[in-house]
Amino acid sequence: MPQLLRVQNFTVSQDGVGAGHNQTLDRPFGDGADPAALMSWAGATAHWPNRTEPGGTRGLDDYFTRDFAHNIGAEIMGRNKFGPHRGPWTDHEWQGWWGEEPPFHTPVFVLTHHVRPSFTLSDTTFHFIDATPAEAAEQAKAAAGGKDVRIGGGVSTVREFLDAGLIDALHVAVAPITIGTGLRLWDSPDELDDRFHHEAIPSPSGVTHHLLWRK
Repeated sequence: MPQLLRVQNFTVSQDGVGAGHNQTLDRPFGDGADPAALMSWAGATAHWPNRTEPGGTRGLDDYFTRDFAHNIGAEIMGRNKFGPHRGPWTDHEWQGWWGEEPPFHTPVFVLTHHVRPSFTLSDTTFHFIDATPAEAAEQAKAAAGGKDVRIGGGVSTVREFLDAGLIDALHVAVAPITIGTGLRLWDSPDELDDRFHHEAIPSPSGVTHHLLWRK
């Protein structure tokens, strides 16, 4: 089976915005983008990994939450998904938003122009690489043990890999909210229809799941 580069459970507003500008430590999604509103569809599911109480919804949303790690052997993310810092690293104590148990459970390749040493938390090793999308994809595939590679975001990183023609499949959830300004994945998902097969599936939660796979 060929290794695929996949986008999974990536959520944007109905006007295509996945994050606001001016990201800070206190506002990881930037101005105007409420992560609770964007991700409420996933947080309500039975298989949401941060769930502390029994219960949660079943059905379509839960299927996608449960499928998040299926056949994923590595992840690529942009530096601003890893953390809010810009420029040269001034503090190597920062080890990401996720604490001692990151949710990835695979090697993670963080794209940055300011390389720092790799480190491991639990079963996740973070590597910091200054690489083109094609170079990053090659490194991640080599580390993935024959499994697929997830392009984890943020918006700019997904766009870079799309523009480079490297993404094989996308699952994007469109939340029923409007943000207005920020980092925009698309004006309309239909603009990818020249390159991808495309199906849109509405969920009872109010989100619409867009599934796109390379033609």
